[in-house]
Amino acid sequence: MDKSIVKEPQPGSASSIGAQPSYDPASLIGKKEFVALAAAIMSINALGIDVVLPALQQMGSALNVDDENSRQLVITAYVMGLGLGQIFYGPFADRFGRRGPLFFGLGIFIIGSIISAFVPSFALMLVLRALQGFGAASTRVIAVSAVRDMYGGRRMAEVMSIIMMIFMVVPIFAPTLGRIFMSLGGWPMIYVLTATVTAGIAVWAWIRLPETLAPENRRSIAVSSILQGFRIVITNRLAACYMLATTAIMGALFGFINSAQQIYIDIYDMEDVFTYMFALGGSLMAISSYSNSRLVGRVGMRRLSHGALIGFIGISGIWLIITLLGPVPFWLFFLLFSLAMFQFGWVAGNFNAIAMEPLGHVAGTAASVQGFVSTIGSGLFGALIGISFDGSLTPIAAGYFILGLLSLVLVLIAERGKLFQQISPAVKH
Repeated sequence: MDKSIVKEPQPGSASSIGAQPSYDPASLIGKKEFVALAAAIMSINALGIDVVLPALQQMGSALNVDDENSRQLVITAYVMGLGLGQIFYGPFADRFGRRGPLFFGLGIFIIGSIISAFVPSFALMLVLRALQGFGAASTRVIAVSAVRDMYGGRRMAEVMSIIMMIFMVVPIFAPTLGRIFMSLGGWPMIYVLTATVTAGIAVWAWIRLPETLAPENRRSIAVSSILQGFRIVITNRLAACYMLATTAIMGALFGFINSAQQIYIDIYDMEDVFTYMFALGGSLMAISSYSNSRLVGRVGMRRLSHGALIGFIGISGIWLIITLLGPVPFWLFFLLFSLAMFQFGWVAGNFNAIAMEPLGHVAGTAASVQGFVSTIGSGLFGALIGISFDGSLTPIAAGYFILGLLSLVLVLIAERGKLFQQISPAVKH
C-alpha cells in the first residue's frame, strides 16, 4: 500500500485513519437523520447558487447590467466567497469543534441574504453575494468534517454519496423554487425566502447535530499549528492530487451552471421549460450519486471513479468534435451532456473521499484547505468557461474535455501511474 495513504498520528490526536474517538457521536443521532441533516446543511450552498438562475435577467435589468455574460458574476462572486471562507472555518472547527463555526457561518449567510434583497447597485450585490458565500463556506467544511469524524474508507464514500444524492435534489428544484419566489414579489423574494429556509435548517442542526470532534483531536488555533495542518494537507501527494483533480472536474460543473441559462434560452429558445430541463440534468446526477452509494462498497472508490473519469473524457471529446462540425440539435446536446454528468456523479464524491482518507486527524483543516482550493479553482475555471460563451456549445464542450484530461493527469500522479488499484485502509465504525 502507498505510504502516503496513512499518516503517523499527530501530537494531541488519538491516531490517524481508523481511530475510535473517546466518545461515540453516532450514538447521539441515527445514521439516517445524520445523513439527511448533513445533506440539508450542504444543500444551502446549492440553494445559494442555483435558486438565483431564473432571476439573472430580471436582476440584471433592475440593476442596470445589460451584458449577459457580466450577469454571471452574481454566481462567481458567491463562489469566490465560498472558497475564501473555507480557509477560515477549518482551523476554527478543529480547535473549537464543529457546531460553533457552523452556526456562525449560517448567521452570516442569513444576514447577507436578507440585505441582498434591498441592494441599490450591482456592485453592492456582488459584495453581498461574496458575503453569502463566505457564510455558506461553513456548511461545506463542517458537513465534510463531521462525516470524516464518524466514518472512514468506503463507509465514508458510501455516506458521502448518499449525502451528494440528496444534495443534488436541491439543484433539481432550486430554479423552480426561484421562479415561485419571484412570483411572490420579484427577484428580492428569492433572497428573503432563502434566508427563511436556511434559518429552518439552522434550528434543526441546533437541536439535533451532536459535536462530532473528539476532544483529543482538537488542535491549537496558534498560527504555527494552523500552518502545520496546512502543510500536512498540501504535502500529502495523494490528498493534494485528488484535491486538484476534484477542482478540475468541478470546474466543468460550474462552467455549465454559469452558461446554463444562455444555452437553454439563447441557443435553444427554451425559456418556458428552462427550469424543468435544468432539473432533469440534476436528477441524472442524483441518480448517479445514489448508484455510487450502492456500488462503492463492492466495487471500490478507485475502480468506479477512474472508470467514470475516462468515460467523462471520452463523451466530452465526442461532444467537442460534434460542436466543431456545426449547430448541434437539442436532443444530441442533451444526450451527450446527460451521459457526461452521469459519469460526474461517480467521480466527485469518490474523489472527495479519497482526498480526505489520509487526513482524519486534521479533518477540519483538511476540509477547509481542500474546499478553498477546489472551490476557488473550480469557480475560476467555471467563470472562464462562462465568459467564453459565444452563442455556441463549443466553449462548454471544450471546457469539459480539457478539464477532464487535467483531472486524469492529476490522478495518474497521485496513483503513480496505476489506475483502478484496490486499496483497503482501515474503516471507522
